[in-house]
Amino acid sequence: MVQQHKADVVVVGGGLAGIVTALECLRAGQQVILVEREQRERLGGLALWAFGGMALVGTPEQARMRIPDQPEIALRDWLRFGELAEHEYWPRQWASYYVENSRSQVYDWLRREGLRFLPAVNWVERGLYGEGNSLPRYHVLWGTSRRLILCLLEALTKAAQSGRLTLLCGYRVTAIERQAGTLRSVLACAETSSEQLRLQAPALVLAMGGINGSSEMVREHWPTERPQPVTMLNGAHPYADGRLHRWAQTQEQARLTHVGEMWNYAAGFPHPQPHFDGHGLSSIPCKSALWLNHRGERIGPQPLVTGFDTHDLCQRVAALERPYTWSLLNWRIAVREFAISGAEHNQRIRDRQWLAFLWETLRGNHRLVRQMQRECPHFLVDASLTGLAARMNALTGTDDVTASTLQATVDAFDANFQGAARLHNDDQIRRILHARQWGPDRLRTCKPAPLQTKGGGPYIAIHQQLVTRKSLGGLQTDLHSRVLDAAGEVIPGLYAVGEAAGFGGGGSCGQRSLEGTFLPACILTARAAARDLVKG
Repeated sequence: MVQQHKADVVVVGGGLAGIVTALECLRAGQQVILVEREQRERLGGLALWAFGGMALVGTPEQARMRIPDQPEIALRDWLRFGELAEHEYWPRQWASYYVENSRSQVYDWLRREGLRFLPAVNWVERGLYGEGNSLPRYHVLWGTSRRLILCLLEALTKAAQSGRLTLLCGYRVTAIERQAGTLRSVLACAETSSEQLRLQAPALVLAMGGINGSSEMVREHWPTERPQPVTMLNGAHPYADGRLHRWAQTQEQARLTHVGEMWNYAAGFPHPQPHFDGHGLSSIPCKSALWLNHRGERIGPQPLVTGFDTHDLCQRVAALERPYTWSLLNWRIAVREFAISGAEHNQRIRDRQWLAFLWETLRGNHRLVRQMQRECPHFLVDASLTGLAARMNALTGTDDVTASTLQATVDAFDANFQGAARLHNDDQIRRILHARQWGPDRLRTCKPAPLQTKGGGPYIAIHQQLVTRKSLGGLQTDLHSRVLDAAGEVIPGLYAVGEAAGFGGGGSCGQRSLEGTFLPACILTARAAARDLVKG
């Protein structure tokens, strides 16, 4: 027997966008059903694990740091970096909406919910030639986005005391049925039993994330003109499989756009305690490390340096002869610069340990480096380059890296320092010096020095490969988050929010993101959908 549940709105997906949609609808007096495949303790989706960086425009933190940002500047950066064409109407509309409303609809809203940001604004994705973020606008949530999710779940629980929320965790949507031309019924089954439910509502909000959790979908939609690596790790989640995208496209004639555009990372490695098969962590590559190919040779002629163009890094890594690279550094660099994206490995920020955070920022994060040395077989440490080369070959089961090649690579870089600053002629050093001009980057970026510096500590090699993360494309939506069909008409009763909508408009970022746009866009698209649902 199929159990029946009725509501004003059914929200499919309990990530950030789904939670915000449900919360705003509940606060407006709507009856809401929220269905999520994960169990209750895993509500929050990727945001539960994410670092919590947000690209915001015109904030008090920017004003205190004398950053003269405004929507016009941010939109110029966004459109140029994303390479959004003039005919891409809805993506451009959402880009404009984002930069004009990120302060009021995201920053101010989060502050009212009791959340705070670190005082320093970071400068990421500057572009290889300055065509990215022309100003710092990357804000970090104090407590990471894990705290964001916990605060919103607490608010959701409070709003649900009215009895208007049906929360269904551990259920998978298997079908969606129409009645009289209007979306009415969602069929769901329990992940661990044969129980089936029919969820009836006049409005359906798709908040199930993107496609990047499915290697099949990633490879199917990978642009043919771009190199594709043989192997990739999964930094999303297997449930982000694109199945409901296909349903909307085939059953509802919804328009699915920019599916081949993805926000992946170039320096991932397997999670030491994986949550699922192929689970990858994304390191934030050290600016001062040398990025090497599988033979231990420096990739060039233009060296790879993080913080400027992640899209370019991924393409260059994917085009290499082997599907992996090496990051070569020493302990001095690692304790200052090495980091892993996400809440899990940013304990001091996640747990709001202010004094410990300051100490590790100023004195070095020896704790994290030692943890990786202890737990991760892809994080190799040795006192000599000869020993390190042997460890690198042992890990890959090859003899690709010779001690002489590794030594020559390091010697060539260190030669830049033979005449002190007078003889620097290396693009990586130039980029490091540029980054260090900005105070927050100076704290996390070493002063350029030879790798073979006395007292620099043992050498480190990190074995890394491409890790998938977010979908930049999705179901096309208008500014009310209503899904559009192939003719550009609204499909009655169907909404898409967050990553399911390509973070708005089916691909508002274009080919590149200014980084930190994803969490705010989940909130913006969700709140837009809720306003329209309540109004309707």
